[in-house]
Amino acid sequence: MEPLFKPPLHRQRHQFVIDFVKRNKTKKVVDLGCSECCLLKKLRFHREIELLVGVDINPAKLKKKMHGLAPISTDYLQPGYDPLNIKLYQGSVTEKDARLRGFDLATSIELIEHLSLADVERFTEVVFGYMTPMAVIVSTPNSEFNPLLPGRTGFRHRDHKFEWTRAEFQSWALKVCLEFSYEVQFTGVGQAPPGQQERFGFCSQIGVFQRRGGRHGLVSTDDLDEVFSYKLLYSIAYPSLKDNNILRRVLVSEVLYWAEKLKRRWMEEKTGSDEAQTLFQTDGGDGCLSEFKMEKQKESAACGEEMKNPAVKCGTGASEDEEGLYEDVFWTDSHGQAESSKQCRCVCVPLAMLWSCCPKVSTLSGSLDNLRCFLLDDPSVKLSQDGSAVLLLVQKQDQEEAEDDDLEGSVCTETSQCSHSVVPEEDWETDL
Repeated sequence: MEPLFKPPLHRQRHQFVIDFVKRNKTKKVVDLGCSECCLLKKLRFHREIELLVGVDINPAKLKKKMHGLAPISTDYLQPGYDPLNIKLYQGSVTEKDARLRGFDLATSIELIEHLSLADVERFTEVVFGYMTPMAVIVSTPNSEFNPLLPGRTGFRHRDHKFEWTRAEFQSWALKVCLEFSYEVQFTGVGQAPPGQQERFGFCSQIGVFQRRGGRHGLVSTDDLDEVFSYKLLYSIAYPSLKDNNILRRVLVSEVLYWAEKLKRRWMEEKTGSDEAQTLFQTDGGDGCLSEFKMEKQKESAACGEEMKNPAVKCGTGASEDEEGLYEDVFWTDSHGQAESSKQCRCVCVPLAMLWSCCPKVSTLSGSLDNLRCFLLDDPSVKLSQDGSAVLLLVQKQDQEEAEDDDLEGSVCTETSQCSHSVVPEEDWETDL
């Protein structure tokens, strides 16, 4: 049997809530009667939300689905700027709990029809009189639409205690507004066939309540401290850039990625040029001290002049882990004595260049000084002595890859030149 609505009605209801959240930049949302957490699973992807809470009376349903709300791998790889906390409570919507006060939005999607009329009154007092959220979205079946549902007799679900007409729903909603100082707009999802909308209305009718201002009908502060009737079943905090450890990890990852990218680009452009070879041969021994200073001055001048290129320099000394990256250099001093040192070639990428070339780096760190402070304490990043640049070791495969790229380019050029003298092949695709 083909579905009556496309997309299905439950998806339309959820999308209505999502659209409201996106329009209003809602930060704190509670879903009353969240059942299997379907709406919560969709809302967690909207980074404007900072606190997402679900409440349901059935603990088995919550425990079965709650782990589906845990962060996924992309939440760790690309954490949001604002923290997201998700909590699930077991409890009845007819009971008060101080932890649910002060929310921006409370949703009640196809819930109230499962309550007795007496419980609807208690629900009204709890939600609008005690919780007093800024907005409330209530959806419930429209009984006037039932004749359009094929094969439907009686209520839509065996657990429904009632199903209201549009007039009955609006009467209840207007009474709520009068008593608790809200205003309401009526709408819905699941349109009737063309030409019958006015007669039958929406399949699911929706009331969007907005608080007029101020908090009315609050219980005393002393009473608030004692009202904790719900049981917390699940709580998870998503990774956030507000956590300095996570911010540092993401920032360092971005810096190393872009520094390596700039290094490779620079090496590819310089491969085969005399200037690059001169820079690569500079070593850190005493015999080359003046040359090192000259190269360092040249580097500083390049950084000052629009910082178009990173510079290459060398250092001395090697840790055990880095021993394979250093080369032994031998020479004879002025007295004919043989001397040696270890030579390490590094590409120096100025932090100012990373700041200007990489918008995410500048956004995450806030300032060039902050960027330097974040990197100083991180063991995976090597900075120059004055802390103005990232040092990247030049390994042999880096040079070989750059040379291979250059060689491939020249081979391709030769091949293209030779191809003109070869008899052209038949174009089989054209013949077919």
